[in-house]
Amino acid sequence: MTINIYTDGACSGNPGKGGFGIVMEMPEKNYSKNFAQGFRLTTNNRMELLAVIVGLEQLKNGEEDVHVFTDSKYVSEAINKKWLQNWVKIGFKNKKNPDLWQRLIPLLKKHKVTFHWIKGHDGHIQNEICDKIAVKASQGENLETDDYFENANNGGLFQE
Repeated sequence: MTINIYTDGACSGNPGKGGFGIVMEMPEKNYSKNFAQGFRLTTNNRMELLAVIVGLEQLKNGEEDVHVFTDSKYVSEAINKKWLQNWVKIGFKNKKNPDLWQRLIPLLKKHKVTFHWIKGHDGHIQNEICDKIAVKASQGENLETDDYFENANNGGLFQE
């Protein structure tokens, strides 16, 4: 079975209020589901990456062919150009978002994932939906706390 996961992140200010949006599709079953979440203080790259993580966390087993579609070169190139492998070797020294990358690694080992970069805001239907629900999530009430970012940011460690 094939599962397509379309993701996008949004941030009003960088850092600022942010959110992610996910569209998951199983074409063989004619199934689609959307997910979104907003955060009170985060960055766009964190939301792009968290969208991928949350999408993969929804999968029950590792037998599917999973295709992740993202408009984030930060995410797609970290995987496709094997930057992440190098970051692991250096213990993420001087790299941003190590908490999220470390959360992603076991998911990449569990699932057979192929990453695809798509151009954002280019009329791609699922990407446009992801963008819309990510922005809406970032503007919602009762926004979640991005604990790692907020705690690290209080020490002046993050700016994107």
